[in-house]
Amino acid sequence: LADWSANVGMVSDYHFRGVQQTQSASASAGVDYEQGGFYAGTWAAEVEDGLEVDFYAGYGIELDNGFSLGLGVTTYQYTGGFDTSYDELNLSAGFGIFGFEYTLGTHEDGITDDNEMVIGDADYSFTGISADLGKGFGATVGFFGKDWGGEYAEVTYGTSVGEFDVGVGLVMSGSDLDD
Repeated sequence: LADWSANVGMVSDYHFRGVQQTQSASASAGVDYEQGGFYAGTWAAEVEDGLEVDFYAGYGIELDNGFSLGLGVTTYQYTGGFDTSYDELNLSAGFGIFGFEYTLGTHEDGITDDNEMVIGDADYSFTGISADLGKGFGATVGFFGKDWGGEYAEVTYGTSVGEFDVGVGLVMSGSDLDD
């Protein structure tokens, strides 16, 4: 049985994998399709100069023993002058309260961790480990590799108020963690 869903949202400060995307509020919206373990969707958000538009698809399963496994692809496209495109292969696994993500990506005309512009693609990896701490609390740590370096930590809390999901998070990037 196929399932369609849609979402709209607003954040006061948009971060992704510990990297600040806006210094002000950002609105977003998306549409998702799921059938069996297959999923596909698109999501868009306001960034400082234009829109970030994501397209993704993949397949995930949950085994009888409680393990979950996933494989997907994501592309991040930008309008305006905010950024260039990113293409990723995403691998995930989970068990109990723990989740694991490993991503291999390419950034068109990317920037290295030294903030040097690279003409041509920059390759990167991302490893993330998350935990559902219960009662709406969660935590994530993430690490970049290859042409990029850096790490971040995030603690979140989310709940529902009527028909709305609300949450708050504290994000500390590598420079914050080093201090």
